[in-house]
Amino acid sequence: MGSLPRDVTEDMARDAAATNQELVEDEDDLTEDEFLRRQREALTTERAVYMEQARALKAEADSLAQEAEPGDVQFDEESGEGGTTTIDRERDLALSAQALAAVEEIDQALARIDAGTYGICENCRKPIPRARLSALPHARLCIACKSGGLSRR
Repeated sequence: MGSLPRDVTEDMARDAAATNQELVEDEDDLTEDEFLRRQREALTTERAVYMEQARALKAEADSLAQEAEPGDVQFDEESGEGGTTTIDRERDLALSAQALAAVEEIDQALARIDAGTYGICENCRKPIPRARLSALPHARLCIACKSGGLSRR
């Protein structure tokens, strides 16, 4: 597979940076209600993506388990199939669990919007900047608390 020419990738990066800057500038012009509506939409969309990923990965893991019959696998020097199938299945299950954990964080963010506590750092109780919330809509901590090693993750 070839890569894109350097000038094309630079243009793409410049366009993405300009778009992100426009979004950040636009956020400052939004009322609190408009910002929360936009965040709710972003969280809902992100939740749907993670739910679909979790479902697809779980289905793939289940399919791998059903395809593997106990007597089918050879465990000799030439066959690594049994180990590969198990590793693939475990990877799919782990990724599905991560996607479901992200859904849980998103659900908690949506609950914070409903409770009126969205955008408030859970550690220092100071407002989380809109730019951070736009980049990471389910953020619980401000940058200072997150980088200070005080987070749960």
